[in-house]
Amino acid sequence: MTPLPDLICPAGSLPALKAAVDNGADAVYLGFRNDTNARNFAGLNFDARTMADGIRYAHGRGREILLAINTFPQAGRVADWHNAVDAAVDLGADAIILADVGLLDYARRKHPQQRLHLSVQGSATSYEAINFCQREFGIRRAVLPRVLTLAQVEHVIRNTSVEIEVFGFGSLCVMNEGRCWLSSYACGESPNTVGACSPAKYVKWDKVAAAPGQPGRMDTRLNGILIDRFGDDEPAGYPTLCKGRFEVEGETYYALEEPTSLNVLAILPEILKIGVRAIKVEGRQRSPAYVTQVTRTLRAALDSMRDGGERFHVKPAWQAELAKVSEGSQATLGAYSRPWR
Repeated sequence: MTPLPDLICPAGSLPALKAAVDNGADAVYLGFRNDTNARNFAGLNFDARTMADGIRYAHGRGREILLAINTFPQAGRVADWHNAVDAAVDLGADAIILADVGLLDYARRKHPQQRLHLSVQGSATSYEAINFCQREFGIRRAVLPRVLTLAQVEHVIRNTSVEIEVFGFGSLCVMNEGRCWLSSYACGESPNTVGACSPAKYVKWDKVAAAPGQPGRMDTRLNGILIDRFGDDEPAGYPTLCKGRFEVEGETYYALEEPTSLNVLAILPEILKIGVRAIKVEGRQRSPAYVTQVTRTLRAALDSMRDGGERFHVKPAWQAELAKVSEGSQATLGAYSRPWR
């Protein structure tokens, strides 16, 4: 039987790391508490001490740690990124996830025995790009962006010996992964280097008073740009630019992307069949409770697929559990399923 894909789960804190390990993750990905990490949120991530504690906890239970150094070095500060690579090796990370080709080159030359993964931030969507990184930098795995159909993922797998990792649950990104041009335009900052596509300092909720006898509303803005408008009876979501409602030719709707989460439970057998090596959960900025719920559910689904083979079916309870932590309590197969193509 084809081996099950590894379950790769996120951790933005030591409690989240322990939750992932305890609930069935095969590996946990995380980052340093600085701008070498594309999810550099205040109050999250790991310093050297908590990183060492986390690696020790995972290794003691037979799990791996994948350390993301997935931002692009800033001019004049390349040494900071080199130091992060060196620290990851010294701490005993099982793999380092890198996006920048200069850092890949540095890691390959300075630490030739270290396992390297190509980050989704590298936006490699073709097997030619992946094979180039394997030939030049010795990468062992590539994380594919969330823009390919399942058939396109299969085409990549058939034409490379590099392990392929795909996203299986969490928020979607419709731009160059982690480098949204829309957000960069609206905020004047790259999400890759500031850690978020909608930095909190640019977010504003405006409560608009209602006229007598009329319902009120809540406007959400990102750096002054109106992203969405909610009635009093609607929950006001966080203003992410690609998931706002915009007027297009007189019609107002989610013109770019709906506020919904990727969920691949329905296509797990197909993912296994085409040879995907690992399934990744988005959400390093999410809580330990989120990590617990998603990890436990996907672990149960993967184990059921291993034990049941062709009799595998998606249990309603799994979908219900994942719906609780999905954006808008909705799920999608994203780019994996595009009937119109």
